Amino acid sequence: MIFAAGRGERMRPLTDTSPKPLLEAGGKPLIVWQIERLAAAGYTRIVINHAWLGAQIEAALGDGSRFGVTLLYSPEHDALETAGGIAQALPLIEQDGTPAVFLAVSGDVFSAFDFTTLGARAQALAARAQPGMHLVMVPNPPFHPRGDFALTPAGTLALEGAPRYTFGNIGLYDTRMFRDLAPGTRRALTPYYRESIAQGRASGELYEGVWENVGTPAQLAALDAQLR
Repeated sequence: MIFAAGRGERMRPLTDTSPKPLLEAGGKPLIVWQIERLAAAGYTRIVINHAWLGAQIEAALGDGSRFGVTLLYSPEHDALETAGGIAQALPLIEQDGTPAVFLAVSGDVFSAFDFTTLGARAQALAARAQPGMHLVMVPNPPFHPRGDFALTPAGTLALEGAPRYTFGNIGLYDTRMFRDLAPGTRRALTPYYRESIAQGRASGELYEGVWENVGTPAQLAALDAQLR
């Protein structure tokens, strides 16, 4: 699943007329970089949620055939935040109502992370009796110096402790975690992170390669110059 429903307030005025994931860097929209990396890693079904100017996203990307994938869309009248977006899209993520572990990424993050490395992690999560998650962490960027969670030597996440890293907006989740959330409910993922970590059901890994959280016009321009 690619999250693409946000308004992108910090990216205004660029996002007044375009959804943030369609803003271009290096000659192509941010979300296309994600789709191409997912396709290269063998992902064939991708769900995209959208709200702000969502029709533009569907018009620009189509059915996904030119990327070698099938794109499915989960429209939201008002953005439901991350967990709410997942709950709304569950019928598309789960095939025939079967619980699944799925990969979720943000449509406005640029990275060179190799998604193929998550296959074994996904299988391990799917085999668990209790639903869990696996988060890809990155070194703390200047705008977030304290990070989000601690990563232990055993590869588990902790709410307190050191070293602390920032969540890179790349994660594996078990759909069973969201089945009690009614479609149309606005809900962030933060409570799910904290509960899963507190209960020892969240693992993590540190990725130190190319990663950019493209949040402002200046960051977009810098990424564009770097890619070109």
